Amino acid sequence: MPVEFLGIAATGDGSETSPRTTASFDRDYTLRLARAHEEHGWDRVLFAYGSGSPEPAAAAAFLASHLDRLQILLAHRPNVSYPTFAAKTFATLDRISDGRLTVHFITGGTDHEQQREGDFLTKDQRYERTREYIGIVKKAWTSREPFDHEGPHYRFNDFVSDVFPVQQPRPAVSFGGSSDAAYAAGGAEADIYCLWGEPLARTAEQIERVKEAARAAGRSDVPRIQVAFRPIIAPTEELAWEKAHRTVAAIRARRESGELAPRRRPVATQPEAATPENVGSQRLIEIAEAGERYDRALWTPTAAATGGAGNSNALVGTPETVAQALLDYYDLGVDILSARGYHLLDDAIDFGRYVIPIVREEVAKRDAAKAGAAEAAERDRHQLIAVQA
Repeated sequence: MPVEFLGIAATGDGSETSPRTTASFDRDYTLRLARAHEEHGWDRVLFAYGSGSPEPAAAAAFLASHLDRLQILLAHRPNVSYPTFAAKTFATLDRISDGRLTVHFITGGTDHEQQREGDFLTKDQRYERTREYIGIVKKAWTSREPFDHEGPHYRFNDFVSDVFPVQQPRPAVSFGGSSDAAYAAGGAEADIYCLWGEPLARTAEQIERVKEAARAAGRSDVPRIQVAFRPIIAPTEELAWEKAHRTVAAIRARRESGELAPRRRPVATQPEAATPENVGSQRLIEIAEAGERYDRALWTPTAAATGGAGNSNALVGTPETVAQALLDYYDLGVDILSARGYHLLDDAIDFGRYVIPIVREEVAKRDAAKAGAAEAAERDRHQLIAVQA
């Protein structure tokens, strides 16, 4: 099974460790970072979504018109547009990119962030809406005949699109989450299921949950699995750990100064929650509280320093150590590896130069060994049949 690498298509140069020096959408930086990914062995980049961030579909179209190979993972929240409109947007972008689009559907991890753009549904209602939304988008991508729809959240008559994706039958659908509702929705609808980096044993449990949800939905296949990390690499182990501690110190300093706190108007009736609302972040905090280091290279203080915010667990070590840690996840059944450093441009280049080639080489060896074992088993089977005859 080939391995794939997902990076970040940031439109500005800020991160948890350093403030942004560019505009929120900087054409030159966006293109420079994407080219660094394309030129250093990455397969695709993620255009993330935030309520106040640059619109990701437009940014992705800009990128697709300038690069020929790099694939695009476009994050999209169902609350921000009607599904028929979104389906046309995605199909048009797939045309612009000549079939390089995957769409990542986001249900929403916090009420506050969703409400910033007028979404006041409960979490369970949001998951229900997301499943309905994805179903409509898939049908709009593939139906050449007009169709009607009447569901809990959307109703329309006689819709048919005049723009269809290059990819047939349709682009892939990506989805993530760690709650029961997320497993159910993603297990039913996703081609790719995304997880944040956790210890190997807990990742294995989540993969099984995804498979169970897919079977419960009546699927004969299962989603591919993607896992995300924050790699911190250096030429020696000692230097890597020094870099890791500097990274956490920088995150803590910015958080304590208020630079990393979300801009939020105080509301007396809506106090800040003591713990994150989404299960994925709760899991990261629980793991961090239980220990700092897991398995070969997983390090949790980066997640603890951000309050379990998103993809935040690190892999620390030399390129060889981090590559072997990623291969441990590949051996679990993970074949899409998401990585994003804290200095976006330099880390994308270093990871591409020094980590990706090691992982690809080792995966090729594993695949060759599996193929050889399968051929040997087939020869043995034929020999047995011949003897029995």
